[in-house]
Amino acid sequence: MATASAGLLLFRSAASGLEVLLVHPGGPFWQRRDLGAWSIPKGEIGAEEDALAAARREFREETGWSADGEALALGTVRQKGGKVVHAWAVRCDADPDTLHSNTFEIEWPPRSGRRRSFPEVDRAAWFDLAEARRRILPSQELLLDALVAALASGT
Repeated sequence: MATASAGLLLFRSAASGLEVLLVHPGGPFWQRRDLGAWSIPKGEIGAEEDALAAARREFREETGWSADGEALALGTVRQKGGKVVHAWAVRCDADPDTLHSNTFEIEWPPRSGRRRSFPEVDRAAWFDLAEARRRILPSQELLLDALVAALASGT
C-alpha cells in the first residue's frame, strides 16, 4: 500500500508575478542535487489524522513557520516511489532565512556504525513559476498547474 503524505504549497504575489515556496531536502543523499529535487513541505499523515491538519503540522515541523490561511485544494499526485501526496495552497509570506527544520538521524557514512543528525529540510526559497518548474520534483509539477488553474478560476 502506498504511503500517504500531505503538504502545503505557499504562494505570494511579487513584482515579477506569482511566486511559490519550495524546500530542499536535507541529508547527504540530496546534498549535491538541485534541479528536480525541491519539493513542497510535506510528510506522512498520521493514523486518524485529517489530511489538511497533517499538511499544516508537517509544514510547521519542516520549516518552523505557521501557514494558517485559507487553503486551496490542489488535489493529489503520485510520486515516483508510489507515495501519494495530498496538497493545498496557502497565500502566505515567509522569510527563507528564518527556516528552522526538524531533524532525522541515519547511519552516516553507511556501515560506519556512526549515527548523524541532519535537517529534514536544509533550505527554502521563493521561485517564480518557470524556475519552480525546473526545481520541483517532476511528479509535483502538476501541483503548480493546479495552483495556476485554481487562481485563474477564482477558487
